[in-house]
Amino acid sequence: MLLSSAVRKSLASPLLRHQILSGGIKAPISRATSVRLLADANQDTHWQQCHHRQTTQQQFSTAAAAVEKQERAPTPTPAPSSKEETPFVPSPDRKYKHFQNVEITPAGVAIVRFDNPTKKVNTLSFALMKEAQQMWESDIAFNNSIKSIVFTSAKESGFIAGADIFDISSVDDKATLVPVIEEALNFFLHMKAKNVPMVAAIHGPALGGGLEWALWCDYRICTDASSTKLGLPEVKLGLLPGFGGTQNLPALVGIQGAMDMMLTGKNILPAKAKKMGLVDLVVAPPSLESVAIEMAEGLANGTVKKSKPKKKSLINRLIEDTPPGQKLMWNKVKETVDKNTDGNYPAPYEIIDCVKYGLSHPGMEKFKHEREGFAKLAATKESEALIGLFDGTTQMKKLSSGAEPIAVKKVAVMGAGLMGAGIAQVTAEKGYEVLLKDRDDTSVGRGVSYMTENWEKKCKRKRMTNYQFNTNTSRVTPLSDQTESWKRHFAGADLVIEAVFEDLALKRKIIQQVEEVTPDHCVFATNTSAIPIADIAAPGEEVKRSENIVGMHYFSPVPQMPLLEIIPHAGTSDEALATAFAVGNKQGKTCVVVKDVPGFYVNRCLGPILSEVTALVKEGVPLDKLDKAMKKFGMPVGPITLIDNVGVDVASKVANYLASADLGKRMEGGDLSLMTNMVEKGWLGKKSGRGFFTYSGKKGKPSIGPEVTAYLKEFTGGNTSNLSETEIQNRVVARLVNEAAMCLQDEIIENPVCGDIGLVFGIGFAPFRGGVFRYLDNVGTSSFVDMMNGYADTKGAQFEPCQLLKDYAASGKKFHG
Repeated sequence: MLLSSAVRKSLASPLLRHQILSGGIKAPISRATSVRLLADANQDTHWQQCHHRQTTQQQFSTAAAAVEKQERAPTPTPAPSSKEETPFVPSPDRKYKHFQNVEITPAGVAIVRFDNPTKKVNTLSFALMKEAQQMWESDIAFNNSIKSIVFTSAKESGFIAGADIFDISSVDDKATLVPVIEEALNFFLHMKAKNVPMVAAIHGPALGGGLEWALWCDYRICTDASSTKLGLPEVKLGLLPGFGGTQNLPALVGIQGAMDMMLTGKNILPAKAKKMGLVDLVVAPPSLESVAIEMAEGLANGTVKKSKPKKKSLINRLIEDTPPGQKLMWNKVKETVDKNTDGNYPAPYEIIDCVKYGLSHPGMEKFKHEREGFAKLAATKESEALIGLFDGTTQMKKLSSGAEPIAVKKVAVMGAGLMGAGIAQVTAEKGYEVLLKDRDDTSVGRGVSYMTENWEKKCKRKRMTNYQFNTNTSRVTPLSDQTESWKRHFAGADLVIEAVFEDLALKRKIIQQVEEVTPDHCVFATNTSAIPIADIAAPGEEVKRSENIVGMHYFSPVPQMPLLEIIPHAGTSDEALATAFAVGNKQGKTCVVVKDVPGFYVNRCLGPILSEVTALVKEGVPLDKLDKAMKKFGMPVGPITLIDNVGVDVASKVANYLASADLGKRMEGGDLSLMTNMVEKGWLGKKSGRGFFTYSGKKGKPSIGPEVTAYLKEFTGGNTSNLSETEIQNRVVARLVNEAAMCLQDEIIENPVCGDIGLVFGIGFAPFRGGVFRYLDNVGTSSFVDMMNGYADTKGAQFEPCQLLKDYAASGKKFHG
């Protein structure tokens, strides 16, 4: 096949996959993602699972609004509002708000430095673009002494982290964005019309509109810093690059490389950027500006040549520059997008259309087509939902109590199994000293090997330098009961995270051991997924510092899963909670504070799903039909595949635990013996080679074997069902949404934003729907309650809508403003 393997392998879902912005979203979920139930329930007994668990990744960042609460029902989330800023007053020393004063060297190089001192990062806002035009006309356009221009940033935090998303979300009529974008594009063309060389000097993130600015330049230089990354992540917000990116990027790096970047939203690191022709030079950070000035002088006097598109190989010329090759390429691209999105995300298709249009319309029409496509996407519910998630994550970065955490330098992790090793890995990567302890040297050795193998893979994929590898490994001190000095090491620990078996007596014994050797301020976090934190922290002979104990529920595999539930018990101090929250944030997790209740939030919401799945199977709904229906709804995998991936034994344990937790009819309605019997048969899912599906080899397609077929026939009593895809979706989603609403009603979660983020990041609830509460707003709570009441009449009390849903249905209120 002519299409290059790079395109075939790397064109992936624009849904929750990798980090959107450096300050930004970690992700849309790839179709191959396996979401986790209580995959950590037997965390140290199934090392083989790590090879079967694929990942859901995301991490968003923005500015989000606070959500107020009422006694009975939380009010809708208010629209984002920025804090009042002191009006900018120009002065001779500072003429512009978003730029430092233009500096002109004796050789005629104008240095333009992006820098808004009121913001941590530079963003491409409407206000910046307006001021850029003023700056250009005043200082550059008519200055004939200027021979070349360098654009750079005065901030260590980066070049430009992207467009200001709130400029877009604040516009009611998205069609009015077209002339705004046109004005910005005309400015870029006006810059080019001065006909002097322009150099982009990039340190840190150059993302979205930031990279598009650089693409209008004649030469690009970036630093080799780990913070430097280039990308066009708009697809992850349901948008497309609107400042000429869909046209300028393919012209520079080729169609395949450009489509890879734009359809995945992936970040490109410096070495890769140089190799693919995205930048011309990579330099050390201290040399950036001086080298940029030198290159600008050379471009002006002809000693340095302007950047040219990277020369294509013969195979790429055949693919990209011939009609048969292009036809094959576009068919393959669409096929891949269809497969990865199920048609639920319009942005990838609009990006494809813009690039194809530009190839056949080389004039200015291509830019008009692009901005019209941008405005069209900005008006979609999918974009609104994804921006809502993007917006919500900044709210999640701040703890509502405002308490100050203790200073943490050294973190000890107890238990070096899959979970503990994963926690140690993400902790070391963020600069903490890490003590990794297990009962013996063999056990802790496995944990160290797990981390080392992960870091070696990152190095091999150019996602980590050898220096970073050596630094990370040097931060980890392996310890065991056989290490005589382990107590001395623990004497310096500020936080201990326990990740051992789900055994209450064992956990309390570990607390006793830790409290004997750690300082009084040391916080103890338990990574339980089922045991109440109050039981673990109950004062007694083993526990003396109950106020220092808090739950930190990670999801497996820890390095990939973005969510962290933090669970205080009634006696947890504000400082201990703030410390767990601060460390979780630094680890790169999105932290949701939840109440100490059975299942906490995410797993509690999974309980009714598991129950309903067994009910549907009992009625005779085919397994593949079940999976297909929920994937079509937007879940990364179907529920049957999910159970197989996390382990039938684990899913069974979760479902039975919640069914016995006195949560009422909401956890009933199914037949959990479906999974219990399978566990007894040894059908544990993918890890054992057989669950609902039979697995043969890494690439073998899962199939339903004759023994499972016979078992299902016995379980269903020969029942068959012709339920429609929509009926299946409605029943499963109704159970999930009702439980999430119940958690909000009972204040297990703080607000609808927490609920949305928790289930998108925790179980992969369809990101394009914006989370369960935004989904309710879109479909209408009243109609949703009517649907549930209908099911309650025909299927049972497990479908009875909670009071909060009834209240919102009656009042017509929305969860998000």
